[in-house]
Amino acid sequence: MSDLAPADPGLAPADGEVSPDGWRHLLARALAGVPAGAPAPAVWRALGEAGVLRRLYRDGNALGPVVDPARLGDLLRTVDARGDNGATLSVLVQAASALPILGSGRSGGAGRSGGSGRSRTAAAAPSPVAAAHERVLAGSAQVALAATDEAAAGSDLSGLGTEVRFEDGGLVVHGGKRWVTNARSAEFLLVLARRRPGRHFTDFSWVLVPAATPGVTVRPAATDLLANAATGHIGFDSVRLPADHLVGANGRGMAVFARHMSTERLAGAQWAVALTGRVLADTRERLRGRTVDGEPLWHNPVVRRDFAECLVRVAQLRALSEDLAGTAAKGQNLSAGALLKSAVGLTADAVLARCAQLQGADGFAAGGAQTVRAEAAVLGIGGGVTELMLDSVADMSEQLLAELRT
Repeated sequence: MSDLAPADPGLAPADGEVSPDGWRHLLARALAGVPAGAPAPAVWRALGEAGVLRRLYRDGNALGPVVDPARLGDLLRTVDARGDNGATLSVLVQAASALPILGSGRSGGAGRSGGSGRSRTAAAAPSPVAAAHERVLAGSAQVALAATDEAAAGSDLSGLGTEVRFEDGGLVVHGGKRWVTNARSAEFLLVLARRRPGRHFTDFSWVLVPAATPGVTVRPAATDLLANAATGHIGFDSVRLPADHLVGANGRGMAVFARHMSTERLAGAQWAVALTGRVLADTRERLRGRTVDGEPLWHNPVVRRDFAECLVRVAQLRALSEDLAGTAAKGQNLSAGALLKSAVGLTADAVLARCAQLQGADGFAAGGAQTVRAEAAVLGIGGGVTELMLDSVADMSEQLLAELRT
Protein backbone atom coordinates (compact mmCIF):
# COMPACT_ATOMS: atom_id res chain seq x y z
CA MET A 1 0.00 0.00 0.00
CA SER A 2 1.89 3.01 -1.29
CA ASP A 3 0.50 5.58 1.14
CA LEU A 4 1.80 3.88 4.26
CA ALA A 5 4.34 5.96 6.11
CA PRO A 6 7.84 4.46 6.13
CA ALA A 7 7.82 4.74 9.92
CA ASP A 8 4.99 2.23 10.24
CA PRO A 9 6.63 -0.80 11.91
CA GLY A 10 6.96 -3.95 9.86
CA LEU A 11 5.16 -2.73 6.75
CA ALA A 12 6.47 -3.53 3.28
CA PRO A 13 4.12 -1.88 0.76
CA ALA A 14 5.74 -3.34 -2.33
CA ASP A 15 5.06 -7.02 -1.66
CA GLY A 16 2.20 -6.74 0.79
CA GLU A 17 4.14 -8.35 3.65
CA VAL A 18 3.62 -7.04 7.14
CA SER A 19 4.96 -8.08 10.53
CA PRO A 20 2.52 -9.02 13.33
CA ASP A 21 3.19 -5.68 15.03
CA GLY A 22 2.82 -3.83 11.74
CA TRP A 23 -0.46 -5.61 11.06
CA ARG A 24 -1.91 -4.61 14.42
CA HIS A 25 -0.70 -1.06 13.86
CA LEU A 26 -2.39 -1.03 10.46
CA LEU A 27 -5.66 -2.24 12.00
CA ALA A 28 -5.61 0.40 14.71
CA ARG A 29 -4.83 3.15 12.22
CA ALA A 30 -7.53 1.98 9.82
CA LEU A 31 -10.28 2.34 12.41
CA ALA A 32 -8.91 5.28 14.36
CA GLY A 33 -11.03 7.77 12.45
CA VAL A 34 -14.25 5.76 12.45
CA PRO A 35 -16.62 7.13 15.12
CA ALA A 36 -18.06 4.79 17.73
CA GLY A 37 -21.43 3.50 16.59
CA ALA A 38 -20.71 4.24 12.92
CA PRO A 39 -22.69 2.13 10.43
CA ALA A 40 -21.05 -1.18 9.60
CA PRO A 41 -20.42 -0.15 5.96
CA ALA A 42 -18.24 2.70 7.28
CA VAL A 43 -16.18 0.20 9.28
CA TRP A 44 -15.84 -2.06 6.25
CA ARG A 45 -14.93 0.88 4.00
CA ALA A 46 -12.19 2.00 6.39
CA LEU A 47 -10.72 -1.51 6.46
CA GLY A 48 -10.76 -1.71 2.67
CA GLU A 49 -9.28 1.72 2.08
CA ALA A 50 -6.43 0.97 4.50
CA GLY A 51 -5.54 -2.21 2.61
CA VAL A 52 -6.51 -4.47 5.51
CA LEU A 53 -8.85 -6.67 3.48
CA ARG A 54 -6.31 -7.29 0.72
CA ARG A 55 -3.69 -8.35 3.25
CA LEU A 56 -6.04 -10.73 5.05
CA TYR A 57 -5.58 -13.57 2.55
CA ARG A 58 -2.13 -14.98 1.99
CA ASP A 59 -2.79 -18.17 0.06
CA GLY A 60 -5.39 -19.83 -2.12
CA ASN A 61 -6.51 -23.02 -3.81
CA ALA A 62 -9.08 -24.19 -6.36
CA LEU A 63 -11.91 -23.35 -3.93
CA GLY A 64 -10.84 -19.78 -3.26
CA PRO A 65 -8.63 -17.60 -1.05
CA VAL A 66 -7.27 -18.88 2.26
CA VAL A 67 -7.30 -16.45 5.15
CA ASP A 68 -4.31 -15.88 7.42
CA PRO A 69 -5.77 -17.10 10.75
CA ALA A 70 -3.59 -14.88 12.95
CA ARG A 71 -4.51 -11.78 10.97
CA LEU A 72 -8.19 -12.75 11.06
CA GLY A 73 -8.04 -13.07 14.84
CA ASP A 74 -6.38 -9.68 15.19
CA LEU A 75 -8.98 -8.13 12.89
CA LEU A 76 -11.92 -9.47 14.88
CA ARG A 77 -10.34 -8.51 18.20
CA THR A 78 -9.77 -4.95 16.96
CA VAL A 79 -13.31 -4.57 15.63
CA ASP A 80 -14.82 -6.17 18.74
CA ALA A 81 -12.99 -3.69 20.97
CA ARG A 82 -15.33 -1.03 19.55
CA GLY A 83 -18.16 -2.72 21.46
CA ASP A 84 -20.60 -2.95 18.54
CA ASN A 85 -21.56 -6.61 18.10
CA GLY A 86 -23.60 -5.91 14.97
CA ALA A 87 -20.62 -4.33 13.22
CA THR A 88 -18.36 -7.20 14.27
CA LEU A 89 -20.81 -9.78 12.91
CA SER A 90 -21.00 -7.80 9.67
CA VAL A 91 -17.23 -7.87 9.28
CA LEU A 92 -16.89 -11.51 10.35
CA VAL A 93 -19.35 -12.95 7.83
CA GLN A 94 -17.82 -11.00 4.96
CA ALA A 95 -14.17 -11.56 5.85
CA ALA A 96 -14.41 -15.25 6.76
CA SER A 97 -17.07 -16.50 4.31
CA ALA A 98 -18.62 -14.18 1.75
CA LEU A 99 -15.46 -12.55 0.41
CA PRO A 100 -13.52 -15.84 0.04
CA ILE A 101 -16.49 -17.52 -1.67
CA LEU A 102 -16.81 -14.56 -4.02
CA GLY A 103 -13.07 -14.82 -4.65
CA SER A 104 -13.46 -18.46 -5.65
CA GLY A 105 -15.36 -17.36 -8.77
CA ARG A 106 -13.30 -14.38 -9.93
CA SER A 107 -12.84 -15.89 -13.39
CA GLY A 108 -16.60 -15.59 -13.87
CA GLY A 109 -19.25 -18.09 -14.92
CA ALA A 110 -19.78 -17.01 -18.52
CA GLY A 111 -19.91 -19.81 -21.03
CA ARG A 112 -20.78 -22.57 -18.54
CA SER A 113 -24.26 -22.84 -20.01
CA GLY A 114 -22.76 -23.32 -23.45
CA GLY A 115 -21.56 -20.83 -26.06
CA SER A 116 -19.39 -17.77 -25.74
CA GLY A 117 -18.89 -15.64 -28.84
CA ARG A 118 -17.44 -12.73 -26.86
CA SER A 119 -15.18 -10.28 -28.62
CA ARG A 120 -11.51 -9.94 -27.71
CA THR A 121 -12.28 -6.60 -26.02
CA ALA A 122 -15.11 -8.08 -23.96
CA ALA A 123 -12.96 -11.05 -22.99
CA ALA A 124 -10.33 -8.69 -21.59
CA ALA A 125 -12.83 -6.93 -19.34
CA PRO A 126 -13.19 -8.25 -15.79
CA SER A 127 -16.18 -10.48 -15.19
CA PRO A 128 -19.01 -9.15 -12.99
CA VAL A 129 -17.87 -11.52 -10.26
CA ALA A 130 -14.28 -10.29 -10.45
CA ALA A 131 -15.44 -6.66 -10.51
CA ALA A 132 -17.65 -7.20 -7.46
CA HIS A 133 -14.82 -8.96 -5.65
CA GLU A 134 -12.54 -6.01 -6.32
CA ARG A 135 -15.08 -3.50 -4.99
CA VAL A 136 -15.67 -5.51 -1.82
CA LEU A 137 -11.92 -5.90 -1.24
CA ALA A 138 -11.51 -2.15 -1.67
CA GLY A 139 -14.25 -1.53 0.90
CA SER A 140 -16.43 0.43 -1.53
CA ALA A 141 -19.15 -2.24 -1.43
CA GLN A 142 -20.45 -4.94 0.90
CA VAL A 143 -21.49 -8.49 0.07
CA ALA A 144 -24.19 -10.44 1.93
CA LEU A 145 -24.01 -14.22 2.24
CA ALA A 146 -27.56 -15.39 1.44
CA ALA A 147 -27.57 -19.05 2.42
CA THR A 148 -30.25 -19.65 5.08
CA ASP A 149 -33.38 -20.39 3.08
CA GLU A 150 -37.03 -19.59 3.75
CA ALA A 151 -38.03 -23.07 2.53
CA ALA A 152 -35.97 -25.05 5.05
CA ALA A 153 -34.50 -24.90 8.53
CA GLY A 154 -31.12 -23.20 8.74
CA SER A 155 -29.50 -26.51 9.64
CA ASP A 156 -30.91 -28.15 6.47
CA LEU A 157 -29.09 -26.35 3.66
CA SER A 158 -29.56 -29.24 1.24
CA GLY A 159 -33.32 -28.78 1.62
CA LEU A 160 -33.29 -25.17 0.39
CA GLY A 161 -35.90 -24.08 -2.13
CA THR A 162 -34.29 -21.08 -3.83
CA GLU A 163 -33.60 -22.06 -7.43
CA VAL A 164 -31.32 -20.93 -10.22
CA ARG A 165 -31.96 -22.08 -13.77
CA PHE A 166 -30.47 -21.35 -17.17
CA GLU A 167 -33.00 -19.72 -19.47
CA ASP A 168 -32.55 -17.86 -22.76
CA GLY A 169 -28.76 -17.77 -22.31
CA GLY A 170 -28.96 -16.26 -18.83
CA LEU A 171 -29.86 -17.08 -15.24
CA VAL A 172 -33.17 -16.87 -13.41
CA VAL A 173 -33.16 -16.87 -9.58
CA HIS A 174 -36.38 -17.48 -7.68
CA GLY A 175 -37.02 -18.04 -3.98
CA GLY A 176 -36.17 -16.40 -0.69
CA LYS A 177 -33.53 -16.15 2.01
CA ARG A 178 -33.93 -15.16 5.65
CA TRP A 179 -31.84 -13.89 8.54
CA VAL A 180 -29.16 -12.63 6.18
CA THR A 181 -26.44 -10.47 7.75
CA ASN A 182 -25.83 -7.25 5.75
CA ALA A 183 -28.99 -7.84 3.72
CA ARG A 184 -30.10 -4.21 4.09
CA SER A 185 -26.71 -2.61 3.45
CA ALA A 186 -24.94 -4.80 0.88
CA GLU A 187 -24.63 -3.86 -2.78
CA PHE A 188 -24.14 -7.53 -3.71
CA LEU A 189 -25.96 -10.67 -2.60
CA LEU A 190 -24.14 -13.99 -2.78
CA VAL A 191 -26.97 -16.50 -3.17
CA LEU A 192 -26.77 -20.25 -2.63
CA ALA A 193 -29.36 -21.75 -4.97
CA ARG A 194 -30.54 -25.13 -6.20
CA ARG A 195 -29.65 -25.86 -9.85
CA ARG A 196 -31.57 -29.15 -10.02
CA PRO A 197 -33.79 -31.29 -7.75
CA GLY A 198 -32.10 -33.42 -5.14
CA ARG A 199 -29.93 -33.22 -2.02
CA HIS A 200 -26.58 -34.20 -3.51
CA PHE A 201 -23.78 -31.70 -2.91
CA THR A 202 -23.46 -31.16 -6.68
CA ASP A 203 -27.06 -29.92 -6.92
CA PHE A 204 -26.24 -26.37 -5.79
CA SER A 205 -24.46 -23.27 -7.13
CA TRP A 206 -23.59 -19.74 -6.04
CA VAL A 207 -25.01 -16.76 -7.89
CA LEU A 208 -23.99 -13.12 -7.58
CA VAL A 209 -27.10 -10.93 -7.48
CA PRO A 210 -26.69 -7.14 -7.40
CA ALA A 211 -29.09 -5.91 -4.72
CA ALA A 212 -30.62 -3.33 -7.07
CA THR A 213 -31.66 -5.95 -9.66
CA PRO A 214 -35.40 -5.88 -10.52
CA GLY A 215 -37.26 -8.61 -8.65
CA VAL A 216 -35.10 -8.39 -5.50
CA THR A 217 -36.88 -7.30 -2.33
CA VAL A 218 -35.39 -6.87 1.13
CA ARG A 219 -37.27 -6.40 4.38
CA PRO A 220 -35.83 -5.92 7.87
CA ALA A 221 -35.67 -8.84 10.27
CA ALA A 222 -37.97 -8.41 13.26
CA THR A 223 -35.31 -7.92 15.93
CA ASP A 224 -33.64 -5.10 17.81
CA LEU A 225 -30.50 -7.15 18.45
CA LEU A 226 -27.31 -6.72 16.43
CA ALA A 227 -28.84 -3.64 14.81
CA ASN A 228 -25.68 -2.66 12.94
CA ALA A 229 -25.56 -6.04 11.17
CA ALA A 230 -28.46 -4.85 8.94
CA THR A 231 -30.07 -8.29 9.13
CA GLY A 232 -32.96 -8.89 6.77
CA HIS A 233 -35.01 -11.29 4.68
CA ILE A 234 -34.59 -11.32 0.89
CA GLY A 235 -37.01 -12.30 -1.84
CA PHE A 236 -36.11 -13.19 -5.44
CA ASP A 237 -39.06 -12.99 -7.84
CA SER A 238 -37.77 -14.58 -11.05
CA VAL A 239 -34.68 -12.36 -11.00
CA ARG A 240 -32.94 -12.38 -14.39
CA LEU A 241 -29.17 -12.10 -14.70
CA PRO A 242 -26.51 -12.70 -17.37
CA ALA A 243 -24.89 -16.13 -17.25
CA ASP A 244 -21.59 -14.65 -16.05
CA HIS A 245 -23.14 -13.95 -12.63
CA LEU A 246 -22.66 -17.62 -11.77
CA VAL A 247 -19.92 -17.78 -9.13
CA GLY A 248 -17.42 -20.54 -9.80
CA ALA A 249 -18.24 -23.81 -11.51
CA ASN A 250 -21.87 -24.83 -11.79
CA GLY A 251 -22.66 -27.46 -9.17
CA ARG A 252 -19.77 -26.67 -6.82
CA GLY A 253 -21.76 -24.46 -4.46
CA MET A 254 -21.81 -26.81 -1.49
CA ALA A 255 -18.18 -27.85 -1.95
CA VAL A 256 -17.05 -24.22 -1.86
CA PHE A 257 -19.35 -23.45 1.07
CA ALA A 258 -18.07 -26.41 3.09
CA ARG A 259 -14.50 -25.35 2.40
CA HIS A 260 -15.07 -21.87 3.81
CA MET A 261 -17.52 -22.79 6.58
CA SER A 262 -14.66 -24.06 8.73
CA THR A 263 -13.01 -20.65 8.37
CA GLU A 264 -16.19 -18.96 9.58
CA ARG A 265 -16.29 -21.32 12.54
CA LEU A 266 -12.71 -20.42 13.37
CA ALA A 267 -13.67 -16.76 13.12
CA GLY A 268 -16.60 -17.40 15.45
CA ALA A 269 -14.25 -18.90 18.02
CA GLN A 270 -11.83 -15.98 17.69
CA TRP A 271 -14.65 -13.49 18.12
CA ALA A 272 -16.03 -15.43 21.10
CA VAL A 273 -12.64 -15.19 22.82
CA ALA A 274 -12.45 -11.44 22.17
CA LEU A 275 -16.05 -10.81 23.22
CA THR A 276 -16.02 -12.87 26.39
CA GLY A 277 -12.61 -11.48 27.32
CA ARG A 278 -13.95 -7.94 26.93
CA VAL A 279 -17.02 -8.66 29.06
CA LEU A 280 -14.94 -10.43 31.70
CA ALA A 281 -12.63 -7.42 31.97
CA ASP A 282 -15.62 -5.10 32.35
CA THR A 283 -17.19 -7.41 34.94
CA ARG A 284 -13.98 -7.53 36.99
CA GLU A 285 -13.78 -3.75 37.13
CA ARG A 286 -17.40 -3.53 38.23
CA LEU A 287 -16.84 -6.11 40.96
CA ARG A 288 -13.78 -4.22 42.19
CA GLY A 289 -15.78 -0.99 42.33
CA ARG A 290 -18.89 -2.26 44.13
CA THR A 291 -18.86 -2.94 47.87
CA VAL A 292 -20.92 -4.86 50.39
CA ASP A 293 -20.34 -3.87 54.02
CA GLY A 294 -17.35 -1.87 52.88
CA GLU A 295 -15.74 -4.84 51.13
CA PRO A 296 -15.43 -5.01 47.31
CA LEU A 297 -17.49 -7.79 45.74
CA TRP A 298 -14.28 -8.88 44.03
CA HIS A 299 -13.04 -10.18 47.42
CA ASN A 300 -16.02 -12.49 47.87
CA PRO A 301 -14.66 -16.07 47.54
CA VAL A 302 -17.73 -17.35 45.67
CA VAL A 303 -17.55 -14.48 43.18
CA ARG A 304 -13.82 -15.02 42.67
CA ARG A 305 -14.29 -18.75 42.11
CA ASP A 306 -17.05 -18.23 39.54
CA PHE A 307 -15.07 -15.54 37.76
CA ALA A 308 -11.96 -17.72 37.67
CA GLU A 309 -13.97 -20.60 36.20
CA CYS A 310 -15.16 -18.31 33.41
CA LEU A 311 -11.61 -17.16 32.77
CA VAL A 312 -10.41 -20.77 32.51
CA ARG A 313 -13.17 -21.57 30.01
CA VAL A 314 -12.17 -18.67 27.77
CA ALA A 315 -8.48 -19.56 28.02
CA GLN A 316 -9.34 -23.11 26.96
CA LEU A 317 -11.33 -21.83 23.97
CA ARG A 318 -8.45 -19.62 22.93
CA ALA A 319 -5.98 -22.50 23.18
CA LEU A 320 -8.25 -24.72 21.08
CA SER A 321 -8.74 -22.05 18.42
CA GLU A 322 -5.01 -21.43 18.18
CA ASP A 323 -4.30 -25.16 17.95
CA LEU A 324 -6.84 -25.74 15.17
CA ALA A 325 -6.43 -22.42 13.34
CA GLY A 326 -4.22 -23.69 10.53
CA THR A 327 -6.32 -26.68 9.49
CA ALA A 328 -9.61 -24.80 9.96
CA ALA A 329 -8.51 -21.88 7.78
CA LYS A 330 -7.44 -24.23 4.98
CA GLY A 331 -10.61 -26.33 5.24
CA GLN A 332 -8.54 -29.51 5.40
CA ASN A 333 -10.13 -31.00 8.50
CA LEU A 334 -13.91 -31.11 9.02
CA SER A 335 -13.49 -32.07 12.66
CA ALA A 336 -11.66 -28.79 13.35
CA GLY A 337 -14.69 -26.71 12.42
CA ALA A 338 -17.08 -28.94 14.35
CA LEU A 339 -14.90 -28.86 17.47
CA LEU A 340 -14.52 -25.09 17.34
CA LYS A 341 -18.22 -24.44 16.79
CA SER A 342 -19.16 -26.83 19.61
CA ALA A 343 -16.65 -25.26 21.98
CA VAL A 344 -17.99 -21.78 21.23
CA GLY A 345 -21.53 -22.89 21.96
CA LEU A 346 -20.53 -24.51 25.23
CA THR A 347 -18.37 -21.59 26.36
CA ALA A 348 -19.72 -18.23 25.27
CA ASP A 349 -23.23 -18.37 26.71
CA ALA A 350 -22.09 -19.93 29.99
CA VAL A 351 -19.46 -17.24 30.52
CA LEU A 352 -21.65 -14.34 29.45
CA ALA A 353 -24.58 -15.58 31.55
CA ARG A 354 -22.39 -15.66 34.63
CA CYS A 355 -20.97 -12.21 33.88
CA ALA A 356 -24.49 -10.84 33.48
CA GLN A 357 -25.45 -12.37 36.83
CA LEU A 358 -22.36 -10.99 38.57
CA GLN A 359 -23.11 -7.52 37.26
CA GLY A 360 -26.55 -7.60 38.89
CA ALA A 361 -28.94 -4.80 37.97
CA ASP A 362 -26.19 -3.06 35.96
CA GLY A 363 -26.36 -5.89 33.45
CA PHE A 364 -29.81 -4.75 32.37
CA ALA A 365 -28.65 -1.28 31.34
CA ALA A 366 -28.84 -0.37 27.66
CA GLY A 367 -26.06 -2.25 25.91
CA GLY A 368 -25.24 -4.04 29.17
CA ALA A 369 -24.18 -7.61 29.80
CA GLN A 370 -27.69 -9.01 29.42
CA THR A 371 -27.99 -7.49 25.95
CA VAL A 372 -24.50 -8.64 25.00
CA ARG A 373 -25.41 -12.16 26.08
CA ALA A 374 -28.55 -12.12 23.94
CA GLU A 375 -26.64 -10.84 20.90
CA ALA A 376 -23.83 -13.35 21.40
CA ALA A 377 -26.36 -16.18 21.17
CA VAL A 378 -25.76 -15.95 17.42
CA LEU A 379 -22.43 -17.68 18.09
CA GLY A 380 -24.28 -20.84 19.12
CA ILE A 381 -26.77 -20.72 16.25
CA GLY A 382 -25.36 -19.10 13.10
CA GLY A 383 -23.32 -21.49 10.98
CA GLY A 384 -24.67 -24.54 12.81
CA VAL A 385 -26.45 -24.94 16.14
CA THR A 386 -24.37 -26.33 19.02
CA GLU A 387 -26.44 -29.51 19.37
CA LEU A 388 -25.90 -30.48 15.74
CA MET A 389 -22.21 -29.69 16.02
CA LEU A 390 -21.93 -32.00 19.02
CA ASP A 391 -23.64 -34.72 17.01
CA SER A 392 -20.97 -34.24 14.32
CA VAL A 393 -18.25 -34.47 16.96
CA ALA A 394 -19.75 -37.76 18.14
CA ASP A 395 -19.71 -39.04 14.54
CA MET A 396 -16.00 -38.22 14.38
CA SER A 397 -15.23 -39.68 17.79
CA GLU A 398 -13.09 -42.57 16.51
CA GLN A 399 -10.85 -40.19 14.57
CA LEU A 400 -10.68 -37.68 17.42
CA LEU A 401 -9.87 -40.31 20.02
CA ALA A 402 -7.09 -41.64 17.81
CA GLU A 403 -5.66 -38.13 17.51
CA LEU A 404 -5.72 -37.74 21.29
CA ARG A 405 -3.57 -40.86 21.64
CA THR A 406 -0.86 -39.66 19.25
